Amino acid sequence: MTVSTNEKGMTLMAVMVFMTIFAFVLMAAAPSIQMDVQREKELEAIRRGEEIAAAIDQYVVYNQGRKLPQSIDELLEGQPDGTKKRQILRASSATDPLSADGRWRLIQPEPEVIARFAKRVQAWNNGVLPSTTNAQYYNRYTVAIANILNTETEDEKDDAEEEDDFAASDDVPFIGVASQSRGKSILAYYGVENHSKWIFTPLFRGTGATVIRPTRQPNR
Repeated sequence: MTVSTNEKGMTLMAVMVFMTIFAFVLMAAAPSIQMDVQREKELEAIRRGEEIAAAIDQYVVYNQGRKLPQSIDELLEGQPDGTKKRQILRASSATDPLSADGRWRLIQPEPEVIARFAKRVQAWNNGVLPSTTNAQYYNRYTVAIANILNTETEDEKDDAEEEDDFAASDDVPFIGVASQSRGKSILAYYGVENHSKWIFTPLFRGTGATVIRPTRQPNR
């Protein structure tokens, strides 16, 4: 049976209409898909960051608080356990899924830097810092942080809130890690909505990730 020119034209038009509708559907769904992908990356970053914090804690406990790790590789090497070594950090956790090069920022044990994050944790937790695991090994840090929080003026608090610490590289003692990404997050970690301000450290433990539901834009 021969298909007429008109029928061919109608078929082509129907295909074009279908493709146009399909394109609009994809465009409408794209932001939601992108948000889901970003949320999963953030959840993975939190999981990996928490694993690093736990590995730092195991390292500090093993060394009875006498020293801190100086590189991620040192955590990946594990801890002596008889004639073998016990793994304390998975290889995948050594990579930051939010940063372009996959490298974590190493946070040095500087009370002023950690106090910025501690202040946010404190605000999220109704004015109380979560208890520290193996507190006896971290007293020198937590006491210094508490002193800063108790003596800050309101102006100093406002100034500190705007600061971002991007110092600390390999081969320095570190007590936590943070992402290099400066992006605004979909999730909140202890109420913090910026990747670079999430500090994963054994000083503050707990499940602090909560979903932020974005404001719906009005129809135009």
